[in-house]
Amino acid sequence: MSDPVEPESRGGPPQRAFQYRNVHWLWLSALVIAADQITKQIVVNNMDLYERIVLLPVLNLTRMHNTGAAFSMLSEAAPWFFVALAVAVSLGILVWLRRNPDHERLTALGLCLILGGALGNAIDRAARGHVIDFIDMHAAGWHWPAFNIADIGITVGAVLIVADMLFGGRREAPR
Repeated sequence: MSDPVEPESRGGPPQRAFQYRNVHWLWLSALVIAADQITKQIVVNNMDLYERIVLLPVLNLTRMHNTGAAFSMLSEAAPWFFVALAVAVSLGILVWLRRNPDHERLTALGLCLILGGALGNAIDRAARGHVIDFIDMHAAGWHWPAFNIADIGITVGAVLIVADMLFGGRREAPR
């Protein structure tokens, strides 16, 4: 099915009508942002910095502040740098989502999860100057860097997009 075309006006070529393609998936971005911000506020309200609550033998809640990107890279960069980066990435994701064919659902889901995660962490940087991380997984003396719900959204979203690219194949739109 092709994009709808607006009727010719004033003798010029037909213009494509703007479409809100895949906008119905954005609820997932909003859900990630809400879950992320609610859990971070619970941690801030109830835990001191570096306080640890053991949940399972391999899982703690530990309040940490991350001033850098993934794995604390670029921790010396100013918070506005990461906020600007998140806004730019979010705009790129929205363009990709709009251009994504309706039948490529895994990619749309992945993009919305990444969007929610990027904006969830950007809200922290804008409001606090750092990201609140609190999920601390460990085993046999090895600790994974602490993370949060936004980071889970970004990671799961990336996995969905890669899986769709690797295993989705070249699909034709349903007729």
